[in-house]
Amino acid sequence: MNKETVLSFIRDVGIVPVVRTSSAESAIKAVEAIYEGGIRAAEITMTVPGAIQALEAVADRFGDKIVLGAGTVLDPESARISMLAGAEFFVTPSLKLATIEMVKRYGKVIMPGALTPTEVLTAWEAGADIVKIFPCGNVGGPKYIRALKAPFPQIEMIPTGGVNLETAGEFLKAGACAVAVGAELVDAKTIKEGRYEIFTERARKFLEVIAAAREELKKAA
Repeated sequence: MNKETVLSFIRDVGIVPVVRTSSAESAIKAVEAIYEGGIRAAEITMTVPGAIQALEAVADRFGDKIVLGAGTVLDPESARISMLAGAEFFVTPSLKLATIEMVKRYGKVIMPGALTPTEVLTAWEAGADIVKIFPCGNVGGPKYIRALKAPFPQIEMIPTGGVNLETAGEFLKAGACAVAVGAELVDAKTIKEGRYEIFTERARKFLEVIAAAREELKKAA
């Protein structure tokens, strides 16, 4: 998949599920459940034990039917290993220029984490495709995205932290190009109970909220 295809895929779906589980097996099952619910994108974090195996399994199973990302990528080495495992986009919790450089070298999509205006601009100038605003919920949520978009209308942003069914639409209306959702979509308790169908149901609900918010934005334009 080329870079532009991956980016337009993420913008179109409007949501990146962050799959952070306690095993590779549960991560794979969670991605399958999300896919069933209609979300054709997923980010498997490097904190999952056996994350590389999980990425390989999902990439083999779904191929180009899903846009697969690696999350919590802390260094260039992790980015490269997860790239070889099949990840198409890379998300970092913090701003590390060497990681941006590595991902750009191979023509892939990089979404570095940033919070302050200085970090956001630094990430963008270093070549970020989209800047992940993290932890967004702790610093004002949608209001914070709106505040950042005022001086930086050209920078695409994805908020992480504080995104749920109630706030997802508000984030989009505030100017986010998509949202990233963690435990509000894939949580440990539901995995422990083996009730993966709940993730499918939640995925559908998130897509409904996103569609409704975009409809509102169209009418307001």
